[in-house]
Amino acid sequence: MRTVAVARHAMATRFETVLHGENEVSLRAAAEEALDEIERLDAQLSLYNPTSEISHINARAGQGPVRVEPTLFRLLQHAQRLSRETEGAFDITVAPLMRCWGFMRGAGKLPSPAEVAEARAKVGMHLVELNESDFTVRVPRAGVMLDLGSLGKGYALERAGELLREAGVTSGLLHGGTSTVCAIGPPPDAEVWNVAVPHPDFAEQAVASGAARLSDSSGTGKILAIVPLKDEALSVSAVWGKAFRANGRVYGHVIDPRRGEPVEGAVLAAVALPSATETDALSTALLIDGPDGHERIARLRAGTRTLVVSRGEEAGQFCLESRGIPVTDAALGGQLNREVSPQN
Repeated sequence: MRTVAVARHAMATRFETVLHGENEVSLRAAAEEALDEIERLDAQLSLYNPTSEISHINARAGQGPVRVEPTLFRLLQHAQRLSRETEGAFDITVAPLMRCWGFMRGAGKLPSPAEVAEARAKVGMHLVELNESDFTVRVPRAGVMLDLGSLGKGYALERAGELLREAGVTSGLLHGGTSTVCAIGPPPDAEVWNVAVPHPDFAEQAVASGAARLSDSSGTGKILAIVPLKDEALSVSAVWGKAFRANGRVYGHVIDPRRGEPVEGAVLAAVALPSATETDALSTALLIDGPDGHERIARLRAGTRTLVVSRGEEAGQFCLESRGIPVTDAALGGQLNREVSPQN
């Protein structure tokens, strides 16, 4: 049994693949093709690439319809459906609010109420018109911006996984930025891939990106949960990353598009499903909704496994709700209160 590991930088993060099989040359070729697809999608979906289709749509906001590639059109339809299902918690038009709060190419700033109100007027999927007859996208209001950052990595990993399966790969693990991981089949020496999610105590101090670190081993930090995966994806969203302090409060980079303000309740959310596109989007929605929206998010898809962590009343204390994701013994002691509901 051969093992091939290939990595590449795309979507402002690092994508890694670890594939197992008999033919090393074939595995490497499949991995390179999968990463090529991720790079192609980066060029198509990036908000920051002036030649991308998304940037073209944004540039034409308030002007007229834009014809897009059919696969991108289907992705935008998918995003529209997810926004509706999550009651607006997931919304790819959140970019004006991200800019207002200084999180686009910046570390954040405190806006005025008037600035927030102005940005909120440019946010909402009702401002995006999709015409299936000619695959056009029309954004009738100037200043509306699409940002697929909350599902782009998941979609890219899902497409990469499809290509790997078409190439005959039956055992592999892919991740993008350590926030979303896709498992193809089982590893050679086990029935499932075991993916570790750090305890908030560890993650809050150690994670410098916008999501909690995922690992296929326990590592050296305190582990919150170990999630078994086989032909499934897992996404973890967290409030750590870009943040700033003002008026005695820390403001993180994850913004509730309905309220127009950074998330306050939950600090970490995880979702496991076969589709990486959906885990990426729904983990964001779960983080935004927090415990109050946990039941609704968890029941959107059959077999969904979820986990949400919020701050407790005392400093350093956390409250946990899990549906189908097993938490570790370390997570159940000390500072973490446990509230576990049955898997749906």
